[in-house]
Amino acid sequence: MAAIIELLQSNNILFIILVGLFSLLVGSFLNVVIYRLPLMMQREWRAQCAELAGNTPEQADTFNLNKPRSHCPKCNTTIRAWQNIPVLSYLLLRGKCKICQHPISIRYPSIEALTALLSMLVAFHFGVGWTCLAALLLTWSLLALTFIDVDHQLLPDNLTLPLLWLGLFANLFGLFTDLRSAVIGALAGYLILWLVYQAFKLATGKEGMGYGDFKLLAALGAWLGWQYLPAILILSSLVGAIIGGSMILIRRHQSQIPIPFGPYLACAGFIALLWGDKINTAYQSWAGIL
Repeated sequence: MAAIIELLQSNNILFIILVGLFSLLVGSFLNVVIYRLPLMMQREWRAQCAELAGNTPEQADTFNLNKPRSHCPKCNTTIRAWQNIPVLSYLLLRGKCKICQHPISIRYPSIEALTALLSMLVAFHFGVGWTCLAALLLTWSLLALTFIDVDHQLLPDNLTLPLLWLGLFANLFGLFTDLRSAVIGALAGYLILWLVYQAFKLATGKEGMGYGDFKLLAALGAWLGWQYLPAILILSSLVGAIIGGSMILIRRHQSQIPIPFGPYLACAGFIALLWGDKINTAYQSWAGIL
């Protein structure tokens, strides 16, 4: 094992390639999480509501991240292993089910490719080590949260809360910041958006964001420390304003329909993970000039 680690440390290109290949498989699993986790939560909520109403919950087929096996939504044909190779199978099948020729969404290989690309960036930035492994876990979690929020306007506690605790655990060993900064970051991350939420609700009578956004920013604070929160908030607000405004103007997105903020927080958090030091240094230099 030590020889393998030494080889990867001496050959950074090989390490990046291996991370990219493995991350294609992770991206395939993230597709499952993104699709199934919200449905699993909905089933659980229905069962809980039925129990509270004094009714017997309906017996449903097993549905989790492992069962049932992946299948075509049109003809229900089970997808074989060779048909589930990340990206490659999509190209070989020409984006269609082998049996019924039903189109396969390009989103699946896109998420797999995006996972690999971002993971390779992380591997290039951090190199071989525990910090890289932790950063990869954070990156994969942010990807899953991003697409779940896009689809359902939901940031599940099943992901945000473990992510928060994992960040604190990682910084128990000082992987990204010291534990004191991580704890303050978690507290400040939650309270900042909670205060914004309360102020907006008091001023307009409406809820401007969900509690999942508070927990996600708290998780990012736990991972990166309170020092990175200003950069994350500024970046996410800028990206949100640009993309949200574009959706309203170009796609005629109705202003009454809420736009999820989680993807912008996740994007800003990833940028801060890789280039937060440079951003903070540039900001401090700019503030010093002013």
